[in-house]
Amino acid sequence: MQMHASCAARDGAGVLLLGPPGAGKSDLLLQLLDHGLSLVADDRVEVEDGLARPAASLAGLMEVRGLGIVRLPYVAPVRLALAIALGPAPERMPQPARHPALDLPLLTLDPAGPAAAARVLLALDCARGRVPVLAGAFA
Repeated sequence: MQMHASCAARDGAGVLLLGPPGAGKSDLLLQLLDHGLSLVADDRVEVEDGLARPAASLAGLMEVRGLGIVRLPYVAPVRLALAIALGPAPERMPQPARHPALDLPLLTLDPAGPAAAARVLLALDCARGRVPVLAGAFA
């Protein structure tokens, strides 16, 4: 299935960034690349059997507002580990949720909020079982 989303990966584990146009997917993706993650796809992501890859016509391309479209190295396919829905600031202690079509842990995150990229990195570690969660989204 093709999704309007962006995707980054660390150590072979992908995080899918979901939201409507203008929600901040590409901007958060750029922040994640700055934190050492690898580009998988920007704008459109092909997902099949839990693996993410870019749409063929957009492989390695990323739109950076105020700069334009750039070509970057990318990795694919990657196994998805987490889906992030971009939206208003989530509740302080969210309940565990799963993406209905992909059966992935689903977290809502304000991409313009403080430490948004760091929250994604920590959430990815939590989703992979590398960091224990005592209460909240992964408990």
